[in-house]
Amino acid sequence: MPIEPAWQSENRVPRVLIVDDDYEVADPVKYALEGLGFEVTHVPDGDRGVEAVDRLKPDLMVLDMMMPGRSGFLVLEHLRRTKRVGIRVIMVTGNEGERHQAYARMLGADDYIHKPFAMEKLVASAKALLNTPFPDPEQPTSESAQ
Repeated sequence: MPIEPAWQSENRVPRVLIVDDDYEVADPVKYALEGLGFEVTHVPDGDRGVEAVDRLKPDLMVLDMMMPGRSGFLVLEHLRRTKRVGIRVIMVTGNEGERHQAYARMLGADDYIHKPFAMEKLVASAKALLNTPFPDPEQPTSESAQ
């Protein structure tokens, strides 16, 4: 049986963490998501993003791929290594390489949006992902059942 997102089961507003060093991208995203009633925090680099995940327990992360210090890939690798579940991830990037997109998805990115992007596209993705239940870890997936 699917597991509902934490914000729904805890009867609270969704928490969103934006990890992006580009304020020209992060500020409008923060403004748009706050306009939906979400609790939004922005940090400008991957190291602070990893720290903020532990502190804030976000439901959604909007994650830039290319940042100084720890990249978005390294943040995703950390989440996977520490078995963080219950966090949806939208990776935003100016990189259009298909290898990068495939690697991001393998690491657990739920969506991959190219910069520059229409705010409506990111907002629609955020709303959809925040309302999507998580698979039950106790139930075998079709891949593991084979």
